[in-house]
Amino acid sequence: MNLNEYLELCPLDSRYKDIKEILAPYFSEYAYMKYRVFVEIKWLLYLIDNKIIENLVDKTKLESIIINFNEESFFKIKEEEKITNHDVKAVEYFIDKELKQMGFDFLISFVHFGLTSEDVNNTAYALMIKNYLEEVYNQKLKEFLNYLKKLSHENKNVAFLAHTHGQPATPTTIGKEFKVYIYRIEEELKKLKMIKIKAKFNGATGNYSALSVVYKFDIVSFCKRFIESLNLSFNPLTTQIESHDYIVSILDITRHINNIILDLDLDMWLYISYGYFKLKVVSSEVGSSTMPHKVNPINFENSESNLETSNGLLVSLSNKLPRSRMQRDLSDSSTLRNLGISFGYSLQGIKETLKGLERVSVNKEKINEELDGEWEVLAEAIQTMLRKYGIMDAYSKLKDLTRGKIVTKEILDEFIRGLDISLEDKEILLNLTPKKYIGLANKL
Repeated sequence: MNLNEYLELCPLDSRYKDIKEILAPYFSEYAYMKYRVFVEIKWLLYLIDNKIIENLVDKTKLESIIINFNEESFFKIKEEEKITNHDVKAVEYFIDKELKQMGFDFLISFVHFGLTSEDVNNTAYALMIKNYLEEVYNQKLKEFLNYLKKLSHENKNVAFLAHTHGQPATPTTIGKEFKVYIYRIEEELKKLKMIKIKAKFNGATGNYSALSVVYKFDIVSFCKRFIESLNLSFNPLTTQIESHDYIVSILDITRHINNIILDLDLDMWLYISYGYFKLKVVSSEVGSSTMPHKVNPINFENSESNLETSNGLLVSLSNKLPRSRMQRDLSDSSTLRNLGISFGYSLQGIKETLKGLERVSVNKEKINEELDGEWEVLAEAIQTMLRKYGIMDAYSKLKDLTRGKIVTKEILDEFIRGLDISLEDKEILLNLTPKKYIGLANKL
């Protein structure tokens, strides 16, 4: 063990360090520098490809600055930053020195050519977010949904007593209830995948001023083609900063998905407390320091806490990022550095919910026993049948028979046999049981 790992203030850096390892390639300081270098070199290559730079250049050597970026490269930039007190300028000076070592001194004046720092930064963030969504978040949700689908399919015919307002209600099936969450998350994922991840490349106040002085061709189209070459969408109209509206949309959908999973956590916690699900016992684990019998739904509780923490950060970022004083202030830059943390707590929540689902099994004995004791839930079906026959006080008749009373099969059977309805419909009602009264749940 290394004590330094346990001196961190953020749980993502210690207790949940596996999440940190997943997200570090996308949202760490190291990753941010690497993506900035990527954007600067790609811009330089773009200038070469479009004959802005006329000298012959071995582009493979230029690309090696991206490919070979490593810990040493990062610390060289950080040393430059100590002098400049400006991270993007430090990246520029790092690239200058790399070019000089390659004998490409003539390229140095074209590094960061016509750009402002935010051109590089916002493009780097767009790529970071895009790659995170495609390579991590969407994959994690796919894994999560696949397991939910497995549970839904396995339990599509397993009826249990539903509860509305915490009281016994029309029965449903475990499979259908899981499918509700699957549908909700998939709908949000569709929206997420439709969001255009944007970048701007238009200079110090968004007017392409520097480049438009030097060149008279269509600068907007020129910059647009560059951004699109990185598989990003182009934002043509901004201040110094990209407006972050697409990021806000991503944050809001992430928060919504967190809330859907949180809703599942709360339901699973209650279902376990009602005995509908049993928690698998791991012999080496302890549920309580004083009560040896305890097996607790800690994964769902852990998920609840982490998802709520994520949501708090996501709301804060979502509120802050669309606002910037005049043509820009630096506060959005500091705020964006918390993207990884907000996404990290979300991933930890998903991970814990999945772990919790893997540790539960359906307690069929309990749910069947409960269904057999709640015959009053058939009152809905019976009074609806009576309405079919035009009986005006159908609801009142069943209310008087069942509300606040212990109802048995025998009581209902006696009531049904006395109804003035067809023998065929009587037979339907007499054969109905709470376990069978699931409507189309198993088909849904």
